[in-house]
Amino acid sequence: MREILGRRRKLSFRWRGQSALLSAVLTYTEQWKWPVVPGAGHDRRGSWRAAGAQPCACPRPDCPVPGVHPHDPGLMAATRDPRMVRWWWTARPDAPVVLATGDRVSAVSLPAVAGARALDTLDRLGVRLGPVVATPTRYVLLVAPYSLEELGELLDSHEWVPSSLRYHGQGGYVALPPSSSSAGQLRWIRPPVVDEGTTSPWLPSVALIVDTLVRAGRTAPDGTHLTY
Repeated sequence: MREILGRRRKLSFRWRGQSALLSAVLTYTEQWKWPVVPGAGHDRRGSWRAAGAQPCACPRPDCPVPGVHPHDPGLMAATRDPRMVRWWWTARPDAPVVLATGDRVSAVSLPAVAGARALDTLDRLGVRLGPVVATPTRYVLLVAPYSLEELGELLDSHEWVPSSLRYHGQGGYVALPPSSSSAGQLRWIRPPVVDEGTTSPWLPSVALIVDTLVRAGRTAPDGTHLTY
């Protein structure tokens, strides 16, 4: 067991003279080659602070994912270029980190209660999970890239799929720690693990986990698939 653990490196950001967010972003982009873009962030004007709220800085007053979505620049600007990343997060050091999915990594997310249940089931089955992010309301499981056709075939075997499941493939996005949403901090439930001889975190196939996520999602309130 010690030998196996020795071959894996857990996420460890070294924050020497730079912010935690910038350190994390440089790990994502320089080491793992994940494309990112800064999130919209929060409107921190005094009137909002007085009200105890932090609505999104984008123009939409009813934004369903306040702060943790691309705005300016948009998702198409996502990059792995460390020079661009340093410029973005030097100008906006508290900007959330938004990962563009579908190229190097994809994801599936579901409500936190259902997500915790799914992780317990997958652990009992001996399924090796990849990185898992906890937002204040949801669990986000990072997986290897998948196509819509592959996902459709996997879901077609189920009579009913809860609408609270959300799929982040080509053209999608998820926010990554140590970003903050309007409801609170994002954190790793399962930190990324980089196996010896590789340069990016190990990711499972969506086929290994989607059935368990669908079953777990059925036992939780369906809710909305947008709220982050």
